[in-house]
Parts: sequence; structure tokens; C-alpha cells
Amino acid sequence: MTRVLIATTPAPGHVVSMLEVARELTRRGHEVRWYTGRVFQKQVEQAGARFEPMSAGLDFGGHSREEAFPHHAGLTGIASFKTGVRDIFYRTAPGQMDDLIALLGRFPADCVLADDMCYGACFAAERTGTPLAWLNNSIYILGSRDTGPLGQGLPPSSTPLARLRNTLLRFAGDHVVMRDLRLEADRTRARVNLPRLRTGAMENIARPPDLYLMSTVPSFEFPRSDLLPGTHFVGGLLGLPPEHFDPPGWWEELHGGRPVVLLTQGTTANDVGWLLVPAVRALADQDVLVVVTTGSTLDVDLLRPVPDNVRLERFVPYHHLLPHVDVMVTNGGYNGVNAALAHGVPLVVAPRSEENPDVAARVAWAGAGVVLGRRSVSEAGLRDAVTTVLNDERYRRRARALSGEHKSRDAPRRAAELIEALADSQGQIPTEEVIR
Repeated sequence: MTRVLIATTPAPGHVVSMLEVARELTRRGHEVRWYTGRVFQKQVEQAGARFEPMSAGLDFGGHSREEAFPHHAGLTGIASFKTGVRDIFYRTAPGQMDDLIALLGRFPADCVLADDMCYGACFAAERTGTPLAWLNNSIYILGSRDTGPLGQGLPPSSTPLARLRNTLLRFAGDHVVMRDLRLEADRTRARVNLPRLRTGAMENIARPPDLYLMSTVPSFEFPRSDLLPGTHFVGGLLGLPPEHFDPPGWWEELHGGRPVVLLTQGTTANDVGWLLVPAVRALADQDVLVVVTTGSTLDVDLLRPVPDNVRLERFVPYHHLLPHVDVMVTNGGYNGVNAALAHGVPLVVAPRSEENPDVAARVAWAGAGVVLGRRSVSEAGLRDAVTTVLNDERYRRRARALSGEHKSRDAPRRAAELIEALADSQGQIPTEEVIR
């Protein structure tokens, strides 16, 4: 029996993909404890793990970003990104580390499994020498000579000129744009008595893991010649289906013969006017059924009057909804995009901030949808993009190919096998071959 300590940032996107892995580990007879926010206790226990609450770590689970961090309200662009990384991930890490070191004292885990931005878990593993595995909650986060810096939305290239471009962009990002974030990382590590890491921005906060599990397929991630050893693409981890599902009253309309368009901004974006309002208006007179999922409490009055062909819900489980969807319109949240592709649903992506441009770049590179630039996020631009994806079979073929790749992999089983190997071999596990 293996003892696994899971640690996740207390936010839905960081928890959902871990649920299937936790359930598979417990099904295989391993002892699993899971440190995260109290709002996720029921889900943790549904997966068969023992819940461990946050104490010194800041538990902001169940709150929007603005509720948890009021001074973030109104921030946009790079300021929003850097402030978010600093306050949500860096400054919370020392408290998480204290909790986890104490937990490891009474539960000597064979390995720690964390989402790839739960830096308190990284610190605890580094301090105690416990093998560390990451499970991604977004794109591959480590830098490469073959890709541009995070946030740029650039396609991959390994040509000498492109590598020079990537090097120059990374230098500018590390020493100009992200300089204050690099310094914050250095201060945070010093606060917990860990040495400075002389690496790039977003990498100098924590040492890389022994095992990096990517919950997607190789065809949706840029190829790299310098992939971190121990990186494995296990396939989609979409969360556990709800124990009970009561379909909304309009559910039978999904079988009415009209194309179904899913419109979502995920669980964190809250600017209704950015995507939801123009998309609803763009599709109001089209012969489609539009399902809008808000993901959180939003100012939906901006969407009123709701057109006759629009069905508005806060949440509908993807396990039940996506098999009926013909195209998803999204701002580029990683989990939602991967869920769509796992079900063979092509996309229209209108990215705005954080890593959304990088997710969108992968959609375009994989040929699975249309990406709109900022100036094209208008009623006309959205209407044209949805029409294009619905009528051009190339996008559906590529989405279905990616779906087939997902279905060929038993992601929870493969993830559990790799975690077992990590625990048994104390950090020495095979490297991924298919992405080389």
C-alpha cells in the first residue's frame, strides 16, 4: 500500500482533474489524504480520500477572486496576471507549507501529489525530501527553447530564428515585465529558508517535480525538444460525474434538430460584457439552441431580455451536456477546452487574460477551432466564427481525432500507475516518449 498526500489550491479548476486520480488510487487500495479548502470536502470524500483542512494556509475556496482578494477588483491584463500569481499562489505558499510539513509528520507519505501551482506543496516536498508529482491544471507551465513565454499565445517553432525570438522574449519577460514577480518568488523562498533558484520567471518559485502528469493528449500540447524528464501525457481527467443529475426543463430541446451552441466563460471570469453579451446577441436570430452556463454568480441582467433560443443556467455537468453540443464558445479556460475536445466538440475561443491566449494558440495549432483576436470579439465576429465552425467539417474532424486520442487512454489508471512507480522508486520514473 502506498501513502499519497494530495495538496491542491482551493479553487475548482485545481481540484476537478485530481478527483479521478484520487478515486483510482483509493480503489487500488492506497491510503490517500487530501489537503485543500473545506468547500471541497464532500468531493474529496466522494473520491475516497480523507479530507485534511487548511489551517495556516489561506482557505479561499468557495469565493470568487474579488471576494477573496478585494483589491484585485478592476485589474486587467498583465497587472491582473501578476497580482493574481503573487497573492493567490506565492504569498499563500508559506502557510500551506507549514500545514503540510505538520501533516507529513503524522502521515509520512510516500509521495506528494499537487496541482502545478500549489507551491506550498512544492516547498514541503523540497524541505522533507518527499518525492513530488504535479498534475497540471492548465498548459505545460515550464519554459522551453521551442516555445514563447507564457501569456504570449505564440505557436511553437524550433527553427534557429524562432529559438532566438523565444530567448529574447523570455529575457525581456524575466528581467523587465516579470521582474517584480521574480523578486517576489525569491522573497517567498527566503521566507521559508529555501535557497534562491536562478531560473526564469514562473519557474524560480519551486523546483520542478519528479513526475509531471499532463491531463491532456500529446496532440494538444506543443512539441518540445527539452521536455522535462518525467513528463507524461495521461489523457483527459474531467472530474467525477455528479451522483445525481436533475436535467433542466428544456433538456429535450437538445434533441430538437437544431445545432447546439454552448457558451461559457468558465468559473473564474466574471465580465459578462466581454463574451457572453455579444455572443448571446450574435446568435439570437440564428437557427441554433444556445446554452449559456455562467459558472458563478454573474450580473446576468446584462443578458436580458434573454432571446427565445437561449437557455441560461449557472451550471450543467459537462458529462451530460457535451455529448449534445455542436460547438463550444469559450474564453479559453483549460479544463473546459479539454472537456470539449475529449467529447469531440470543436471550439470558438475568444481569449482575454492569464493563460487563455496560450490555450487558444493550442486550439488553433491543433486545428480544432477558430480563435478570435480582441478586435474580433463582436457580434459580427462571433456570429461568423460560430457559422464557420458549424459548417466547416475540418474543425469537427480534428476535434473528433483528439477525442479518439483521449478515449484511447485510461487517464486515471495511467496516472495511478505512474504515482505508484514514483513512490516505489523514490523519484526515478520513465520519461515520456510520444512527445519527443
